[in-house]
Amino acid sequence: MSPLPVDDRGWFELVLENQPPLWTLYTEAFGGEVLQDGDIQAAIVPSSPNRSFFNSVFYRDTERLVEALPRLAQAYEDAGVNAWTVWIPAEDERARSALSDAGHVLDATPRAMGLELSELRPRDPDPELEIRVEMDMELVRVINETAYGFPPGDFPPMKRMPGTEVYLASLDGETVGTTLSWDRGEDVEVTFVATLPEARGRGIAGRLLGHALKSERGRGKTGSTLIATKLGYPVYEKLGYRDVGGLEMWERRKPQ
Repeated sequence: MSPLPVDDRGWFELVLENQPPLWTLYTEAFGGEVLQDGDIQAAIVPSSPNRSFFNSVFYRDTERLVEALPRLAQAYEDAGVNAWTVWIPAEDERARSALSDAGHVLDATPRAMGLELSELRPRDPDPELEIRVEMDMELVRVINETAYGFPPGDFPPMKRMPGTEVYLASLDGETVGTTLSWDRGEDVEVTFVATLPEARGRGIAGRLLGHALKSERGRGKTGSTLIATKLGYPVYEKLGYRDVGGLEMWERRKPQ
């Protein structure tokens, strides 16, 4: 197994390296396809044509991205996808300018975060919160769709993804929160962290994720990475994750 990074830049690069294979798993789970153009990877998920998150592009060489933008636009058009996004490091001014010129708009500014699991600060348990491990991808889909405000059906049906584990949290017998972990050697990448709106405000996401990370540490994992939204950022920070760099999501959406 590769050792964990020793500085923020290394953690940031690890987050970047994780995304193309993670989106390959997403795409397979959602019944889409992956378009590879040199070091550019485009996830194409026609089952969710209006959500750019699922239709994400990652790259390493900026100039190749700029040159490929017309081909990418045509591929999404041919697939019937109305919205797609390109993830860029926040410092990539050349990509930012080219995407703006091509009709993309800045949609979100998530943060890459990393954690050495020896520094995990789990929350105190909530005796009313029941946590279980169960590979129920339909619950993951429904809870994330609701938590992030997607219209019904915009979060596509999904199959189990190899190398992942699903952690679920329940109150009074109702599942209200999800976390999914993905095995990446020494690292565990975290995704699909969500809590139903009516259950927010009592630390469910932090407790569920803390439980999941303790379990992963018990299985020999030594680090964890994730990409944080503004809503999730303070939850992860309290657990001990540190901010290792900024990302930007540049969306192109077909006029309705």
